[in-house]
Amino acid sequence: MALFEVQRGGGRSFAPHLLNDHLFASCTRIWDPVNARFNSCALPFISAFPSVIAACILLGFLAKLLPKKLQSPVWSRAFVEEPKEEQDEILPREKKSFTRLTIVLFVASVACFALQMLTVFLPVPRMEMVFPVVSWAVGALVISIRRPITAPLSLLALYISIFTTQAIILVDSPSSIHVKDLPSIMALISALVAIGIILIMPMRDPQLPKDQISPAFGPPTSELRSPEDDLTVWQFMTVSWMAPLMSIGNKRQLNDEDVWQLGYEFKHRILHDTFRELKGSVLGRLFRANGLDLVIISCLSIFELVATFSSPVLLQKILQSMENPLAPKRAALNYAVLTLVIRLLAAQSGVFTMWFGRRAYERSRGEMITMLYEKTLSRKVIALSSKAVAEIDTDGRSNGGKSVQKNWFSRTLGFLARPFLLLCGSRKIPKNDPSKQPASMGRILNIMLGDAYNISQRFWEFSNLVSQPIGLIFSVVLIWQLLGWPCLIGVITVVLAQALNALYARALIHWERRLRTVTDEKFHKISQLVEAIRHLRYYGWQDVWLGRIMDTRQHELNLKIVTSIWRALITCTNMLASGLFPVVAFWAYTVLSDKPLRVDVAFPALQLFGMLENYLRELPNLITVLLNCKVSVDRLEEFMAEPEKDDADSDMPRSTQLELKSASFAWPGAEEPVLREISLSFPPGLTVVCGEVGSGKTALLQALLGELDQLGGVYHRTNEMVGYCGQTPWLQSMSIRDNILFAASYEEARFKQVLEVCALAPDMLNFKHGDLSMVGENGVGLSGGQKQRISLARAVYSKANTLLLDDPLSALDHQTADFIVRRCLCGPLLKDRTTILVTHRTELCLSIATQAVQIIDGRAILLDPENIPFEELNRVTSNESTNEDGNDEDKKTTAAAPEKFMDDEHRAHGGVKSKVYWEYIKAGKLKWWFILIVIMCVYRFFDIAENWFLKQWGEAYGDRVEKLDGYFSDLPSPEDNIRPWLVGFFLLAVAQALAYMVVQGVMLVIVYQAGKSLFARVVTRVSHATFRFYDVTPLGRLMNRLTGDLKTVDGNISAQFQNVALQSVAWISAVVVIASVTQIFLLFALILTIGFILIFRHFLPTSQSLRRLEFVSLTPLISNFGALANGLTTIRAYCAAARFQDGVIRVTDNFQKMDHFYWSLQAWLQYRFDALSGCSTFLITGLALFTGLSAGLTAFILSAAGKFVTATHSLCRQYGQLQMDFVSVERVVELLHLDQEPPGKVLPPASWPIYGSDIVFEDVTIRYAPHLEPALSDISLTIKGGSTTALIGRTGSGKSTLALSLLFTTPPESGRIIIDGIDIATVDLQSLRKRVTFLAQEPVLFPGTIRANLDPLDEYSDFECSAVLEKIASRHEWSLNTNIDTGGKNLSQGQRQLVGLARALLRRSPIVVMDEATASIDRETAMRIQQILREEMRESTVVTIAHRVEAVSNATFCVSLAKGKIVEAGPAGDMVGRME
Repeated sequence: MALFEVQRGGGRSFAPHLLNDHLFASCTRIWDPVNARFNSCALPFISAFPSVIAACILLGFLAKLLPKKLQSPVWSRAFVEEPKEEQDEILPREKKSFTRLTIVLFVASVACFALQMLTVFLPVPRMEMVFPVVSWAVGALVISIRRPITAPLSLLALYISIFTTQAIILVDSPSSIHVKDLPSIMALISALVAIGIILIMPMRDPQLPKDQISPAFGPPTSELRSPEDDLTVWQFMTVSWMAPLMSIGNKRQLNDEDVWQLGYEFKHRILHDTFRELKGSVLGRLFRANGLDLVIISCLSIFELVATFSSPVLLQKILQSMENPLAPKRAALNYAVLTLVIRLLAAQSGVFTMWFGRRAYERSRGEMITMLYEKTLSRKVIALSSKAVAEIDTDGRSNGGKSVQKNWFSRTLGFLARPFLLLCGSRKIPKNDPSKQPASMGRILNIMLGDAYNISQRFWEFSNLVSQPIGLIFSVVLIWQLLGWPCLIGVITVVLAQALNALYARALIHWERRLRTVTDEKFHKISQLVEAIRHLRYYGWQDVWLGRIMDTRQHELNLKIVTSIWRALITCTNMLASGLFPVVAFWAYTVLSDKPLRVDVAFPALQLFGMLENYLRELPNLITVLLNCKVSVDRLEEFMAEPEKDDADSDMPRSTQLELKSASFAWPGAEEPVLREISLSFPPGLTVVCGEVGSGKTALLQALLGELDQLGGVYHRTNEMVGYCGQTPWLQSMSIRDNILFAASYEEARFKQVLEVCALAPDMLNFKHGDLSMVGENGVGLSGGQKQRISLARAVYSKANTLLLDDPLSALDHQTADFIVRRCLCGPLLKDRTTILVTHRTELCLSIATQAVQIIDGRAILLDPENIPFEELNRVTSNESTNEDGNDEDKKTTAAAPEKFMDDEHRAHGGVKSKVYWEYIKAGKLKWWFILIVIMCVYRFFDIAENWFLKQWGEAYGDRVEKLDGYFSDLPSPEDNIRPWLVGFFLLAVAQALAYMVVQGVMLVIVYQAGKSLFARVVTRVSHATFRFYDVTPLGRLMNRLTGDLKTVDGNISAQFQNVALQSVAWISAVVVIASVTQIFLLFALILTIGFILIFRHFLPTSQSLRRLEFVSLTPLISNFGALANGLTTIRAYCAAARFQDGVIRVTDNFQKMDHFYWSLQAWLQYRFDALSGCSTFLITGLALFTGLSAGLTAFILSAAGKFVTATHSLCRQYGQLQMDFVSVERVVELLHLDQEPPGKVLPPASWPIYGSDIVFEDVTIRYAPHLEPALSDISLTIKGGSTTALIGRTGSGKSTLALSLLFTTPPESGRIIIDGIDIATVDLQSLRKRVTFLAQEPVLFPGTIRANLDPLDEYSDFECSAVLEKIASRHEWSLNTNIDTGGKNLSQGQRQLVGLARALLRRSPIVVMDEATASIDRETAMRIQQILREEMRESTVVTIAHRVEAVSNATFCVSLAKGKIVEAGPAGDMVGRME
């Protein structure tokens, strides 16, 4: 384009012949640079331009006649589009009627045609005016035929081109405007009217239904879709449709119901269904789904790139016009106007770029999230093998082998050399690479939160892949135009820097991979801490686990430091190269080519150097993020490639009987079979499965569900729903009714019958809201027995023909279990259904079983129920025994299930408070922040000094300006001696680069300090919070804050702080520089600043509300992923995967809509800021022109003004972004103020409590929260030292509360608990919990060896641990090196209880509390263990909660509880007798 040619002397432009050749024979130049106008000979060409667009429109109509496949390639079609009637034919099937706007548009087009026709003859005949006449005729013809009811965008382009070309012809005409030009002026006005009409026409067919779409300026509501689905062109261009949401946001805090639903094209249900139909790799599918958006933003970015590079070119033209005495003042003003127009067009393009870029980002992210969830639902759950393995050290040697201890120098040298060995291609993959193992839930969360975001972010920034390399080439070409061949000398520095950076980037990617793996491990350990925090606190082990997390965190921080150093190395190489580029280029220009460095060369060159510096700085960052993106893509592809659960046989008839023929199964990923040669059939009726702990009972049920790998034999699994009741109950945080229904339809009679037969009816009477009571996270508000019965009720209520019940009676008292056997298992609800019951309480079930199966070492033996020599226990004969306790409508158990068990997540209101900033600043250490500000000021000082130095240099030639004064007046004239000027410029450039390097180093220190301090404090506070906090806080919410929010704190917060500080320094210095020249500029600067602030203040409150809502709405998404950790088998059994997929799609919609409208708000702000920036730059240029400043001073002022506008603009945006990111800090800081458990003041003596010391309860009342009823009321009780006390009573009677009170988990509201003469309220809680052992029914195990699980504190020798393990689990062939998976998933529930018992035996505490600790263990093993415990802990005081007689048969004292009160207490003999 001639417009962008940089003036360096004469040049020729080609002009094609048009009409009469003699008219253009002398037209050698289209543009007159001196007068800043088009030459008159070029005006006919300009006039013909709209006719080219008109011809293209006509060709487009002809293309509609082609088949649809030929009309447009696949990538150019919308991936998701709202269904509508076919309207693309030239002649529609049904005659369209004119709308009011269509009529007005047609009239305006005809009027323009008539007025344009007059311009052919007036004021003189001009044949070139035929072209716009033809263009208007085409427009009117199209309207009359098509009768458009939506905005015709092709006509909009045509009319804008006509208006622009005719305005140029009118302004640049050789003759001045005359009254005879009135037709041309009227034609321009009419064209504006036609353009305005199209701008207010809708973009969506108004005949389509609108009842689901919010009107553009109507009140926002979550019931309707976004107004984006039905906007006019003008509303879309200006983002004015956000006004109603901003209006509410400025009055009050936004709530979820105030925010619209996502538009149709963003709905994840449609996106997911369409995306899953695509084939190929994940990345390929993402490109096919979002290709159109990527093409659009790439084209827009190229236009914006041209607009950006027009700035230095037009600045040069302005300065040349000011220096050229022949140029009129209007010429400089024309260039300023042209600059304004280009800036406004770029601002408009920026809105479109952001919208289409965000669409690509949001849709790709949503597609990945829903795809990840679908994969998690369908993949095989591969548990860790429990076989012992030798531990491997970092050098790959087993602990048993010899390793050479390296000195510190060798280790350091090896550490630093490792990445450079990678550069040479040496890469050794560890044998046990964690990234190659099946993904843990922590890793899945990291992929969802981190990697999916990383990939989708690249889609948003895809235009940079196009614009940055082109921008780099553009800048070099324009510098070549400006300086000539000497710029190539400077380019050498760029090439060398990029060669170095390519090596650095390869090393960086290695460390990034390691960092991701360690972050996965950190997420995994945090997830385990959150899930197991109660049990860790019971044992006093939370500090040990905290230490493990801190070790992993320190490892992560160390790797962050390493990756940050590599990034800083890349950045500093760029800064040094960009600083040396102008030095070398100016040296070659002034010394080698012997040319003067004039102002009109120096300042445009400096602006181009600045752009080049920016591209040089961003290009390595672009390479780095692409390499990081490759890591994320690889991790995502690895997860998606994990094996999936085998599909059921859909051809099997639904009534087929379950049958196994010589079938062998192994746990997924294992080679050794867990079930061997199983030949069984399961007829309708009850099949009882029994066997010892770990024999394979649960594995049999898992095999029937298809969760195991089939190694051989025959088993055809149907896709029919199975009613599954897991050994560990899995409940959702919803009402009891919803948990039982599990999305099935509510049938009142059947539901009440299920409650009755599952012995839940009495519990419902005690709950304030009955079956509508909320149960809390995984049933935290219920007792173990209540959770188990609700899980059983879910299976019974379902319409499944097959029920798999995995030991549902273990947590129930004898009467309740007996009731369920008689009323449920023998009742009408299970008639004609195949029920397979795994149980150890065979004495209750065998007499009613159709068949009995015993599992011995993975093999099945079919038993005859009539002849099995099991010792029968006497049953309760009264049919009402289980109901008697519940007839009294007492409100005690309201404590277990209040109206809303979980607290709503807190959202702060208004701006982020200053104390939140102060917390972060303190975390980064004040001295480092002070050093940072000082270095930034130094950096900015060198930046200003460099500009002033160039001004002085340019004005120092000859007598072009008055004698120099100031700091550089003593330097010789550059015509006499250029060396001092070059040296001075070199020193300033190097000083600026060094200052920037120091800034990066200081920021690295701050990031490290703040990240380390905040993380440690937050995790410590969470680990020592009150137990009530865990009751009312969902795990997903806690995980969100400990992972998502802390990830944000680790990420860009410090960079945002740095940018805000840097822009603040830049703004202050720019104001000082402008004020030093003239007061008018200062006044204008202040007015401009006020304008920016007013716009920003209108934007900020709504953006903060949306950001907070976004963080809050992320919690349900994390919770949905977390639910799969324990509930996946249940979800699959009930064939509920599709329903859960729908649920995650809903929460993804809700989460993404907050992000979508937040960035729509950013587009609103950006458009206004960019427009205001363009206008302000134009006004500053006009002020400089009309105040008579010299060219050098004008260049300096425009440079400072540009910095001022940029700084003001950036400061507002960066501050807004900082506020948004600090919402994460705000949420983290909230955790720093959690109520902490009082640690206790008395450190008891080492011998406390003495074996045989009494436990005394004195009028103890315990209430879980002030608004709840007491869980224990006026308990007065003495438990004799050395005794074995049995706590009995119906489920929910308060037994567990009484047992846990010995650990002081909930401080008594009144009364005292005294152990060995000391009130435990005063005792150091860590000491108390280490000396009182609590054995839960569901022991929590951690990943690692059995040795680490038995003794995490390493307080006992290997011999002691082995001895205990041998006594408890001699039949299981375990060793101390046996592997345990997360939560003990590779062990059965009974085996997990054995590990818990071994822990208790190892500790031999003076007080041992056992809460159903043998419930999942077979009777024979339980009796043997009871004998061992009696012998080994005969001096200990044992408190036992049990429902089976054999578990309390050795008790010496018995306490019967009901509704939180003691009903009876006395010698065990009589009470156990009654129990029998």
